[in-house]
Amino acid sequence: MKYVRFKHQEEVSYGLLSDTTIKVLEGSPFTSYRETSEKLSLEEVELLTPCDYSKAICIGLNYSDHAKEFQLPIPTEPVVFMKPSTAALAPNKEIIYPEMSNRLDYEAELAVVIGKKARYVSEADASSYILGYTCANDITARDLQPKQGQWTVAKSFDTFCPFGPFISDEVDPANLVIESRVNGRTMQKSNTSNLIFSVPFLVSYLSRIMTLLPGDIILTGTPGGISGMHKGDTVEILIEGLGVLRNTIA
Repeated sequence: MKYVRFKHQEEVSYGLLSDTTIKVLEGSPFTSYRETSEKLSLEEVELLTPCDYSKAICIGLNYSDHAKEFQLPIPTEPVVFMKPSTAALAPNKEIIYPEMSNRLDYEAELAVVIGKKARYVSEADASSYILGYTCANDITARDLQPKQGQWTVAKSFDTFCPFGPFISDEVDPANLVIESRVNGRTMQKSNTSNLIFSVPFLVSYLSRIMTLLPGDIILTGTPGGISGMHKGDTVEILIEGLGVLRNTIA
């Protein structure tokens, strides 16, 4: 399934996406739903973030080449930080360049979407708590991020967590091509097979720290190749089977 969340005639709904057609759902994939007979085209709707999250849990330095480009050691356990719900941004919306920053970076990331309440989950059972996967962009005010210490300021501005355009349960998170482009130029390209900590490990690990709630997202880290963006740029995150997340910088 490919789940989208959208607004049509001021009403917010979930739907099932097939090519450019949305079959409207009654209810939510996080609770229960039924398929209706109503169908809409993508051109008729405003795409929203594919879910609302109570927390976006982010994993830093989860590709070895990204750690090396920062001249930091390969982590022996996950580096964890969080983004607030106010950072969430829908596809095709504008990322706001903060006045207090002089360098804004993209970070292409696979996002895991939690489907049901998870606490003390084993790695073997982790997949049963996952609704699916989507594209995410861990926007970072790089000049405000210390190499050591807390990253909250650099990561938490409004609009700093674009994700979407849909949630899919049809992909293998362990083997997906992941790419970022700025103004059409490829800046990052890797594969999720290069993750240091796997998706099942991360779900299990995080569930032993905090309760994961339906709609929460886990950003699994970015590969090497990060660089700065400027106002007016268009940034795209492309992940195999998960479409294209596109935003502009304002």
